Amino acid sequence: MAMKSAAAYGIYSQNIALSDIVHNLNQAGFENESICMMLPPGHPIASIVRDASLFNGEKEASAVTAGLIGWLSEFGAVLIPTVGFFIRSQAFFHALMVAREAPALCGNVRTLVGLGFSEREAERFEDQLGNLGVLVYVSCAEGARTLWAREVLRHTGAQEAATLEERMSAAATA
Repeated sequence: MAMKSAAAYGIYSQNIALSDIVHNLNQAGFENESICMMLPPGHPIASIVRDASLFNGEKEASAVTAGLIGWLSEFGAVLIPTVGFFIRSQAFFHALMVAREAPALCGNVRTLVGLGFSEREAERFEDQLGNLGVLVYVSCAEGARTLWAREVLRHTGAQEAATLEERMSAAATA
């Protein structure tokens, strides 16, 4: 079951400041619950999540980790292959549960297909994201908002930014 709403996405290098992207999206009127992020396992945030421990003796490090996990939990979904995921939005939850027997939760081709990408695009993105990229996906209730989201993503430094509608049109003509 793919997402039914319109969406825009941006692909960034791994060293992008996600908080800046989110801030710009929020300033443009997009709520955190509409935002989904996919991070590679080597991303600094992935390392912090992977190494998180409730039993860490360092109070300052524990507070920083707790703050980061709290921040990640505010989004519609955050997926980190081989590390874990955070899903707040029911729409993202349903889209990412592509098959009951084989949930797509952790950033593979099925995850991207569940978000509305074609199988071909999903495979291309999986290769890009697996090593060096971050995907920021913005679900929009109205199709016209996707163009605004795409422009915000471009403005924040996306190496590639488009709407799902644009990707489907390009795939249909290819």
